[in-house]
Parts: sequence; structure tokens; C-alpha cells
Amino acid sequence: MEGNRNTHDHHGHHDRHDHPHHGHHGHGRPAGPRRLTARPRAPHGHAASDRTDPAMEASREGMRTLWISLAVLGATTAVQAVIVALSGSVALLGDTVHNAADALTAVPLGIAFLLGRRAANRRYTYGYGRAEDLAGLVVLATIAGSAAVAGWMAVDRLLHPRELTHLWAVSGAALAGFLGNEWVARYRIRTGRRIGSAALVADGLHARTDGFTSLAVLLGAGGAALGWRAADPVVGLLITLAILLVLKDAAREVLRRLMDSVDPALVETAEAALRGVPGVLGTGQVRMRWIGHSLRAEADIVVDPNLTVVRAHELAVAAEHALIHSVPRLTAATVHTDHAPAGTDPHAALAHHTARPAPG
Repeated sequence: MEGNRNTHDHHGHHDRHDHPHHGHHGHGRPAGPRRLTARPRAPHGHAASDRTDPAMEASREGMRTLWISLAVLGATTAVQAVIVALSGSVALLGDTVHNAADALTAVPLGIAFLLGRRAANRRYTYGYGRAEDLAGLVVLATIAGSAAVAGWMAVDRLLHPRELTHLWAVSGAALAGFLGNEWVARYRIRTGRRIGSAALVADGLHARTDGFTSLAVLLGAGGAALGWRAADPVVGLLITLAILLVLKDAAREVLRRLMDSVDPALVETAEAALRGVPGVLGTGQVRMRWIGHSLRAEADIVVDPNLTVVRAHELAVAAEHALIHSVPRLTAATVHTDHAPAGTDPHAALAHHTARPAPG
């Protein structure tokens, strides 16, 4: 689900106000080559007019996608609602309710994108990007709610049959629903993957299922035209099943993000980038996590034990620089330097804090 291209602007990440170069360790406390983190003392010289915040640009792109998809789904839902009132199709009614709910998910996602623009502070030291992941939970709840409504209406229509009318109009509305939802699905998924938003991808999957369930309404209309009165509610039940299936897929995307899951290929890319830095003898643990649609990383590198503090620090900065240019949407990295074996374990004092408890 992680994206497939690097969205970092080469001329912007050095001068970000919250860039990791300005916050990994304080120069007021002792530091040696055994534990250093990357932090240059000053920006690297790019002009202020060239500054671009990739996370801010991603939020703007996400907002633009939400507004456009809201307009398209709103128009589609309005057309379908008129046909539902004329025809009494429960399958089309379920599809219309689902489309309306899908359109309204733009609201929590929009709020999350706006919150994500707020700067980090002493309480939220990583910023507000997690609001986007919480919005993903709202999307999941919306999908679940629309499944419940569609299922209830289908069962009610099975128990209380009703004659369908305006079948050609129902068919046309179903086709409009498919076209509108498939366009929105492609747009949301493409943008979500480009900016690294699991919530927006989940919402795109939601829209895609709406599109295919709209096509299923055509089956109900066809069955009714052939005299099978139960066709419409049966298709309504099939729509409910389809919604539940997309709920499963969307839940996997959103919950993985909440559990700090990343694509293992990104970790491999980061390790390769670190090994490619001149002076880095090896790599240790590399960890990453998503904060909204931005990645943060922590990495250990192994350096020569005889380096000066200044040179070890330069290597940490170079390693961070390499990570930012190699890993898509990585906006911050903390680089820890370890020295090559020199007879003693530099982390011996921490051993009792990191020892695993005995099983059982």
C-alpha cells in the first residue's frame, strides 16, 4: 500500500522547520562517536523561496481529491435518489444510501488533512498526522453502517414484496452509479498511493465496491423485467455481501497503518541507501513508521571506532540525507552511530533494560 514514487522535493527538505536535522540531540550535552544523531547546525544553503513542504503539498492534493470526488458522488447520488423515488427499487435504494455515505466520508478525511497541517508542539511532538489514521476508522465505521442499512432494507423487501416500476430508469441510474464510483475510486486510490494515505486508499476501495454494486442493481432490474419479484431484494443482499468484503480489505489497510506496518521493500531500500554512504561500515536495526502520509525512520549505522566526534556526526548527517533521498515520503530520520567491535560492548549498560523476559 505504500506508495510507489519519491515525493520529496530536493530543494525543500533541508530547510523544513520541523526537519529532523534540527532536533535529534542537543549540543549542550556530551556526545561521542558511540552515540550520535544527525543534526547540522545550520540549513544547507537553499534559498527560502525554494522551500517546499512535501507533507503540506500532499495534504493539499488530498483535499483537492476529496472535494472533486465529493462533487461527483453528490451528483450521482442525487440522480439515483430521484429514480428510487419513482421506481421503489430497494437494490437501487441500498446503492444510493451507500453512495451518499461514501460521499460524506470526505468530511472526516478533510478534517484530518487540515489537522495534519498543524505544526508539532510540546504535547504532540510528532505533529497531528495520526488524525488521518483515525479518520480511516471513521471510513470503516461508515462502510459497516452502510452494509447494515442495505442488508436491513433487502430483508424487509423480501418479507414485504413491492412491484418495481420505471425499470429502464433504474438501469440507467445503476449505470450512472457505476461510472461515477469507478472514476472516484481510481482518483482516490491513485492519489492515496501517491501521497501515502491509507485512509484515502480505503475510501477509494469503498467507492470501487459501490461501483460494482451499482452494476449488480442492473441484475435486479433485469430479473424484475422477467417477472422474478424477488430479484431486487436478492440483489440487495448480494450488495450487502460485497460491502462486507470491501470492509475486510479496507480494514486491513487502515489497521495495518495504525499498527505501524510498512512495506518491507522500504526497509530494504533504506538499508541499501545506508550501506552506500562512504564511511558506513554496516547497518543495524532500521525501523519506520507512518505519521499520516509521511514516514519517519530510526536507523543504526556502524562506523570506524577511531573517528572524531565531528566526523562521526558528519556520517550520521550523510546517512540521513541518503535516506531522505532514497525512501519515498520519508520526512525525518534519527541516525544512531555504533562503532565497529573494539573489545567492549558499547551498549553493555543498557543490556538489563532490553533483555527479553524468560518464557512462561
